[in-house]
Amino acid sequence: MPQLTLRSLLLFFLLVLASAGAISRAGAFEVITIPQGINAVNLQAAIDVMDGQDGRVQISTAPGEDGIIRRIEVLALDPETDPNWAVFALRNESDVQIERLIVAPFYRLPGSGVFHPDLGSARINALTPSHGLRPERVPDREADVFRVVIDPGATVTLIAELRSEDLPELYLWEPDAYRDYVNSFTLFRGTVLGIASLAAVFLTIMFVVKGRGVFPATAALAWSVLAFLLVDFGILGNLLGVGNAHMQAFRAAAEAGLATTMFGFLFIYLNLHRWHFRFTHLALGLTAIFVALLIYSFIHPEIAAGIARTALALIGIMGLLLIILLSIRGYDRAVLLVPTWVIFLAWLFYAWMVSSGQISNDIAQSAVAGGLVLIVMLLGFTAIQHAFADGQVSIGTLSEVERRALAVTGSGDFVFDWNIDRDRVSVSDELATRLGERKGALRGAIKRWLDRVHPEDRDRFRTALDTLVELKRGKVNSDIRVAGFDGTYRTFKMRVKPVLGGDSQVNRIVGTLQDVTDERAARERLLHDAVHDSLTGLPNRQLLLDRLERALLRAREFNESKPAVFLIDIDKFTEIDERIGHMAADSVLLAVSRRLSRLLKPLDTLARVTGDQFAVILISEQSASKIADLAEQMRKALRTPFNFGDRDLTLTASIGVTIYDNKPVAAEDVLRDAELAMHYAKRHGGDRIEAFRAATRSIAVYAQALEDDLEQALEQRDLQLLFQPIVDINTEQVVGAEALMRWEHPERGQVSPSTFIPLAERTGQIERLGRIAFEQAAAQTKEWTSTLKLPDAFFISVNMSAGQLTSESLVNDIKGILSEYRAAARHLKLEVTESQVMSNPEHAVYMLQAFKAMGLGLALDDFGTGYSSLSYLHRFPFDTIKLPQAFVQLRDDSSISHTQIPIINSVVLLARELDLMLIAEGVENSDEIARLKALNCRYAQGFAFGAAVTGAELQRRLAAQFAK
Repeated sequence: MPQLTLRSLLLFFLLVLASAGAISRAGAFEVITIPQGINAVNLQAAIDVMDGQDGRVQISTAPGEDGIIRRIEVLALDPETDPNWAVFALRNESDVQIERLIVAPFYRLPGSGVFHPDLGSARINALTPSHGLRPERVPDREADVFRVVIDPGATVTLIAELRSEDLPELYLWEPDAYRDYVNSFTLFRGTVLGIASLAAVFLTIMFVVKGRGVFPATAALAWSVLAFLLVDFGILGNLLGVGNAHMQAFRAAAEAGLATTMFGFLFIYLNLHRWHFRFTHLALGLTAIFVALLIYSFIHPEIAAGIARTALALIGIMGLLLIILLSIRGYDRAVLLVPTWVIFLAWLFYAWMVSSGQISNDIAQSAVAGGLVLIVMLLGFTAIQHAFADGQVSIGTLSEVERRALAVTGSGDFVFDWNIDRDRVSVSDELATRLGERKGALRGAIKRWLDRVHPEDRDRFRTALDTLVELKRGKVNSDIRVAGFDGTYRTFKMRVKPVLGGDSQVNRIVGTLQDVTDERAARERLLHDAVHDSLTGLPNRQLLLDRLERALLRAREFNESKPAVFLIDIDKFTEIDERIGHMAADSVLLAVSRRLSRLLKPLDTLARVTGDQFAVILISEQSASKIADLAEQMRKALRTPFNFGDRDLTLTASIGVTIYDNKPVAAEDVLRDAELAMHYAKRHGGDRIEAFRAATRSIAVYAQALEDDLEQALEQRDLQLLFQPIVDINTEQVVGAEALMRWEHPERGQVSPSTFIPLAERTGQIERLGRIAFEQAAAQTKEWTSTLKLPDAFFISVNMSAGQLTSESLVNDIKGILSEYRAAARHLKLEVTESQVMSNPEHAVYMLQAFKAMGLGLALDDFGTGYSSLSYLHRFPFDTIKLPQAFVQLRDDSSISHTQIPIINSVVLLARELDLMLIAEGVENSDEIARLKALNCRYAQGFAFGAAVTGAELQRRLAAQFAK
């Protein structure tokens, strides 16, 4: 019994303590005395937020005027919910009844947060007093507002049923003061919205009128700022009829739109896509992310808004670094943007302090909105300023004089003005800069100008000016060379005419100077390349024949020295080329040309007529014995070993010699006689010298028969086009084919391309042969397109010879074929070798760009075997490069060692960076396939994937492949 009593007492004591604790917790909130003469009181510190239980809450009220603490229970409006509750108490110590407004804003930027912000919501569902009249809800578009009336001397405990988990802000307002507070922002908001609207409309109109890319980017930013303001000012919610308490998704979307358009403005204004193509890829990726963020705003607004705010800050910081970098490089757009971007960063810092709650006052949120509009205006002014500075925007009309002055400035020409009365020459300051002189250095007497003109042009220049002065009419249009500061000459096209004064005398000569140095150099190079070999710089076959024709004429008509003609052919050079590689073989040819040149005199001519053949016109020696001695010296000179890396290379040559006998024959015939003698030397084992004799004409008969057969084969279209598959190594699928011409002679069997292609070049049939090959490839492609429905990426590559590439009629021929086979163009590639392109780069650029404009693909064959600069890959419009067999087949007996694998890897990386297709040629076994896979070379061709087959055979293979 004593134990039971003790246990009962202990239980009673615990219940009392628990009740006291509950009462103490419920009554822990502070009672706010309503002050007199103060318009607004922040109640946040006096609020006690507590959890409900089953849709109800029980609290102890603040002591009333009688000092009694009462216990009350409040039920939620919706019994199915379990909201949180906020409790606070107000006391009226005056002797009059007081009316006040309880205001809980839906959204406030100060303290909303950065990474997971509070985007606003309805705050209070109902407000219940401990006694007295129930507070009345007052309609308001930006806050939950309740009107409370407190009797004199009364203390009222108010219990708020919350719609959100927390109550960030709560204010007690005097009614008239609150009305004035709300109205005070009306003018500011209207002004800010008006400015933002005008900026958006104005920038949009600028885009429509001028069409510049920077204006739509700036306009898009202005429209996004306007959307942000409509959300922030509570206007959009009313327009949509959803109420501002439910604008979280729209607020997040507006902030995501700000980040998106700010990034777009920065990218377009700075023209980042022109600095590196990867900037375009980055922009596309970020644009996709921002679009996804806009969609995500309607799923998880708080997370999306946090990402948008963070992204906007990163854009500001990274944008500053980028602007500084470009400004250092002298990029004028970046320089103009620096002041505005610094202001934008200051705005970002202020907005961060407001969002994080470090700055919290009534005007902070409005200041952020106003600052945002200011930034848009500054960015718009920056864009317009740059447009004016670039001459993209013009206002008003120009006089005829001004229009002509602008035309001269726009043309890039320099003004030349010689005042004859004062003997003073005035020229544009830009001309002095072009010549490396200080401004004004070229002004002065005409004699100073004459001293600068090239000596060979000086008399012509003086005579032309004197003629204008004497005749008082006419004009000069000629090229002159003018010396620069460093003594080098630049070529200018001078166009001047006289100006008559009041006395009908010439008082000045005025005109323009146009810098044509580069054009003249290109023209001279074109002329030089047309008659010279690009590798050795020696005369080519055309120039050789021209000089030989002149020598024959002098010998025949004027009885001058009779020319002797040598034709020198390096024995087995094709095998040497395959063994040591094209680049090394070119070095050998250069060495051969130097050795031969040292044996000749200035009167003589050394020319390179074909790949491994050289020709000599010998004028300096007339004795047959001395001519024979010189031929022997040449043979011995070529037999002297060439030092090649760690080994010696010995060459032999077959030399044919013919001496002109004063008979009326053409240069072609004399050269043919030397060629016949050379072939006779080759037939007897090579490494020998043969003089032309009548017996060697049997060889000519054979060659002539082969020429006739080739012409007949071209007439009857007996040459057949075969196709060697090009395969994707990873999938083993055929992705294209190379068209190869083959000749099956009815009597001689298969004639090697190395025989009939040089024959076609020598006889002038190469253009016709190439036209037939391209036409057959186009016809076959059209057939496959209709029967197999070829994928867009499938292609047929057709080889072009050097003779075709220099032909003026090739472009028209290709156009004519494509007009007949229209659907074939997108599947055809023209394939040229690196040496062909580099033989005449200027002409090659013109031809290749014309082919590209027709929709044809372009492939660069034998990449890396010549002497071209890598810069030509950017200059020429190639979409494919081919890795030659010499790089693919890394065997021990080849001079190309395994140390060159990094070179191949570099070519693969280069092709990938330039977005070029790379095809490896001559792949013959699985080891080479494995090596190419390891180097990430995706496409290849060679006997490992099959020999060249007919169109019908390849069609069956493609049909089986596409059927899968």
